[in-house]
Amino acid sequence: MPPLRIGVLGAARIVPMALIKPARQVPDVEVTAIAARDRARAEKFAAEHGIGTVHDSYDALLADDRLDAIYVPLPNGMHAPWTLRALEAGRHVLCEKPFTANAEEARQVADAAVRTGRTVMEAFHYRYHPLAERMREIVTTELGKVRHVETAMCFPLPRFSDIRYRLDLAGGATMDAGCYAIHCLRLLGPDTPEVTGARALLKSPGVDRAMTATFAFSQGATGRITTSLWSRTLLRISAKVVGERGAMTVLNPFLPHVFHRLKVTIDGRTRREKVAGDATYTNQLRAFAAAVAGDPAANLTPPEDAIVTMTLIDDIYRAAGLHPRGEAQQSSGTTST
Repeated sequence: MPPLRIGVLGAARIVPMALIKPARQVPDVEVTAIAARDRARAEKFAAEHGIGTVHDSYDALLADDRLDAIYVPLPNGMHAPWTLRALEAGRHVLCEKPFTANAEEARQVADAAVRTGRTVMEAFHYRYHPLAERMREIVTTELGKVRHVETAMCFPLPRFSDIRYRLDLAGGATMDAGCYAIHCLRLLGPDTPEVTGARALLKSPGVDRAMTATFAFSQGATGRITTSLWSRTLLRISAKVVGERGAMTVLNPFLPHVFHRLKVTIDGRTRREKVAGDATYTNQLRAFAAAVAGDPAANLTPPEDAIVTMTLIDDIYRAAGLHPRGEAQQSSGTTST
């Protein structure tokens, strides 16, 4: 069976870690083409990483019939338009998180995936590490009825010219870091929650540098996410679930192959676990290849899942007094502190 041939839209910083290196560990995948806005940059990137073909434009790359799939690591606001174009060109798509700028765009992509019969996967790579399934197993089999779920994704990004702070590119802390916390809250919670409140700290009008949000689950459990690109909480990457019988806490659930700590306390007894596994990105690429090859169950983050996450992100922005990304007018929101 020939390998899955992937083309890359853009020479983004994440590409080597998220695709190039994993492809060396997945024998049925090849990264064969790239395009960037600056051809010279694409040529330099291709030479550094052994990519054989450089195209003059994104459209030219999508028109390359030698390609089976497209990886989309572009700025957030460009995810939906280029995923849609890739689907219409007959390509499968691995799209970076957050999936789109808002829930409506996510629904459009989901519809297009069904219409074209192509695989689309949102690149929530942590979900493909065995730790994610182990966390969920502990919650569902050991903790008893869930009372509270809390997740956090905070890291410092003081380079304020970064595209992740640009409103026109659907930036903001909730989009770029908070999407992890929200997705993990969904993974560990008893069902899909509703947003009950949110508070943003702003970097510029409409652009959050930090966000806290609270949630309610249908069976009475509560939830909370904390996320930031720049705040007093410089680094916090964690998950915690409290149930009737005890609690589970996890340090670094999103890059567990680098380092993680999992602690479980049940009926007063505490234990610690380590969950082995390949790098999250390697597992994700392996799953993407399997889904394209005809195993839809391998795709744990399909467009239907992304719609739910993006709906919660939209609701968080509204609860914080902001507009969801992609809307023409933005509110002034909470003042920066």
